[in-house]
Amino acid sequence: MADGNRKYFGTDGIRGRVGEDPINPEFCLRLGWAAGKVFAKKGPAHIVIGKDTRISGYMLESVLESGLVAAGADVSLSGPMPTPAIAYLTRTLRADAGIVISASHNPYYDNGIKFFDGEGNKLPDHIELEIESQLEEDMACEASDRLGRASRVAHAPGRYIEFCKGTVPRGFSLRGMRIVLDCANGATYHVAPGVFEELGADVLVVGAEPNGFNINDGCGSTHPELLQRKVVEWHADLGIAFDGDGDRVCMVDRQGQLLDGDELLYIIAQHRLAEGTLHGGVVGTVMSNLGLEKALAEANVPFCRAKVGDRHVTELLHANDWHLGGETSGHVLCLDVSTTGDAIIAALQALLPVVARDCDIRDLTADMQKLPQVMVNVAVQNPAAVVAADHLQRAIESKTAALAERGRILVRPSGTEPLLRVMVEGEDEAEVRSIADELAGVAAEGV
Repeated sequence: MADGNRKYFGTDGIRGRVGEDPINPEFCLRLGWAAGKVFAKKGPAHIVIGKDTRISGYMLESVLESGLVAAGADVSLSGPMPTPAIAYLTRTLRADAGIVISASHNPYYDNGIKFFDGEGNKLPDHIELEIESQLEEDMACEASDRLGRASRVAHAPGRYIEFCKGTVPRGFSLRGMRIVLDCANGATYHVAPGVFEELGADVLVVGAEPNGFNINDGCGSTHPELLQRKVVEWHADLGIAFDGDGDRVCMVDRQGQLLDGDELLYIIAQHRLAEGTLHGGVVGTVMSNLGLEKALAEANVPFCRAKVGDRHVTELLHANDWHLGGETSGHVLCLDVSTTGDAIIAALQALLPVVARDCDIRDLTADMQKLPQVMVNVAVQNPAAVVAADHLQRAIESKTAALAERGRILVRPSGTEPLLRVMVEGEDEAEVRSIADELAGVAAEGV
């Protein structure tokens, strides 16, 4: 979905239904060419391309490669790899940019294109706009002696596994710990088990048999019920679930109870505070539970909220010169060890205090009391128009006044899907649920 004055780029690259504009071969061929022309303006360009496990990845990888090569750019293909792995490979291979073919937590029939700059950061707005401008030009192939070349990245999974292991102290060990991993039949399926096994854990794996169609299907961080069940069945110490492209994570304690991104942020922040390595405060989003904000305030840790989207969290972290931030959904950013949200690295950071204190991960959230929070998604064709409608705004104002200081309401369009997200948070769960359902009904009236 487009964002602001962009025609194609949304909050997390370009995303849509496969075969429909813009996620089709014709557009993505031109996108590869346009990106190649933009990145080659200062000389020969080198671009890394990775993907998740969707069946459409083969098609989109081929046309992006062709477009880039036609523009004179050299291409390195990593095959299926987590999104943060492409950020890492782009940086360490000294490439000019990285491209990830993924629709993250969406079903297999969606796909998307995400970009990183040469430092492994999300592209700045002006580069995205420059690519969009180039897309309006007539596509022209470079002369044969100026075409780019394509090659495979040697040992990409092994490189990334070693990088992840290197983000924890050398003496850190998971020996004696029984961990269930749910890889969402996605991009972490062949790297995450290796990371945790090589750190000494007894690893049990689900969601690691991708077939092109089962990514995020009843598994992974967006469907943690499978992980919760397996942790209890297998008497594991904890469970870790990733999403399809490996930038979101949730965890499960030994009782099968879920820990979301807010709780993981709190665990990591408290450990870093105790170790003297927090470096400033914590950035959450407008969706972050009020319980996180209150618990951090009790610990005298600064906290501020960004708009939803790890892009906005990253921007605010850089502006504050802080390292730690994230979203309730499980995007957790530790900018001192990775340039972008990395599910494997976030899980390892949360495990540092578990190992240090030899405790159940749930014990580390004892001082954080989450307020009841209800999210209702309303399918709409134009979420931005619906959220601005007078009848919905009047209903929001009325319910906000009724809640007073006991809670808050947030109604916003999704940045990645044709959905309106209605979030209500407060002290009384029944009241919160009632308000959320009523506002969702009002929103649906305008569909």
